[in-house]
Amino acid sequence: MKNKMETATKKFLDGYNCAQAVFYSFCDELRFDKETALKTACGFGAGMGRKEEVCGAVSGGIMVLGARYGRGEKDQRSATELTYQKTHDLLDRFQEKHGTFICRKLLGQCELTSEQG
Repeated sequence: MKNKMETATKKFLDGYNCAQAVFYSFCDELRFDKETALKTACGFGAGMGRKEEVCGAVSGGIMVLGARYGRGEKDQRSATELTYQKTHDLLDRFQEKHGTFICRKLLGQCELTSEQG
């Protein structure tokens, strides 16, 4: 996991958003195209397009869960339920650790819609 944390941190420091950084860090394990991952996750950053709603890191994690466990065309419906349960677990664990999974609450007074923020 440390390698994924380092990868995500580096990607974030390179100017990518939290969702992109998290999803990107799992690409090798998921055998997912990195460019596609960055593009797919782009709109989820800063709490979904800078709306400061669900944290981008959480959204990136949910994308990882979907890529790993989600239901595709040839999968059983039970894959959806498994993915939902794992999503609930992620949200619960994140909230337990950080108090919330809402971006604006995590950031406190940092305003992402202004240049100062």
